[in-house]
Amino acid sequence: MQAFYADNFVLPLPAGHRFPMAKYRLLRDRVVSELPGVRMAQAPAASDGELALAHTPAYISAITHGTLEATAQREIGFPWSPGMAERARRSAGATVAAARAALGAGPNGRCEGIAANMAGGTHHAYAHKGGGFCVFNDAAVAARLMQAEWARRFKHERKPLQVAVIDLDVHQGNGTASIFLNDPSVFTLSLHGEKNFPFRKESSDLDVALPDGCTDAPYLQALEHALDELGRRFEPGLVLFLAGADPFEGDRLGRLKLSYDGLEARDRRVFDWAWQRRIPLAFSMAGGYGVKIDETVQVQVNTYRVALEYWARWQNGSS
Repeated sequence: MQAFYADNFVLPLPAGHRFPMAKYRLLRDRVVSELPGVRMAQAPAASDGELALAHTPAYISAITHGTLEATAQREIGFPWSPGMAERARRSAGATVAAARAALGAGPNGRCEGIAANMAGGTHHAYAHKGGGFCVFNDAAVAARLMQAEWARRFKHERKPLQVAVIDLDVHQGNGTASIFLNDPSVFTLSLHGEKNFPFRKESSDLDVALPDGCTDAPYLQALEHALDELGRRFEPGLVLFLAGADPFEGDRLGRLKLSYDGLEARDRRVFDWAWQRRIPLAFSMAGGYGVKIDETVQVQVNTYRVALEYWARWQNGSS
């Protein structure tokens, strides 16, 4: 299974900053040591043209050159630096590369069925601004670019590539919902904490708001109903899955109470939903702010273990 990383592009943060930047390298180290079936590759940087499929040229330029207004920079939550801008491009490029690999549109033409971004899930970024530790919206860029490339590959197809964004970060994917508002070719599903950030929600195609303290059983039941509704309303040709670790019971910002087993069951349900329909899937790690960073990394390693199992099914065609 192909995975794309950009943790070597380190975003310099001031001492005491609450974003757990170290988790990305810790995750890669764990996956390399424990899951040799995952093939690592350096994430490419998304170009201006690729980013412009989801973001305004003025915003892209401001991030590139460090001319964003101070209030807008504070809304993102990161200080500007060349490293911040480069890391944001690589994070978007990793989801693009994973989506290409999943679809069989990568350099080797092999349909992986499942591929991964070892970061990403930056769903609070709007077309014209960032927010909540999100600079560029990797899922939005990847969805739009895959649709454009699909249209070039299959010129006889009248219907565009349909993309489903299954967002299981604990925070609502407000930026993604805004970008794809009134776009019938992309279905946005967000399962999130009702009272958590962002406090002004946008309208996804399907929003499922959960109460504080939600545990495994009601969460999984809500997910089952949401996936059933997605299947009734939409027929995707690609799934982008945000496998946030922040619904975990040990997360500082999550406010839900899912266990390791509950989150693994969540992941298995999403991968199985896509596999049963033979829909290629690219996933990203989204949020994770554990009181103990090793717990966040463990949740994500578990996601990779499940993903690798379903990737193997794609390769041998088993049911």
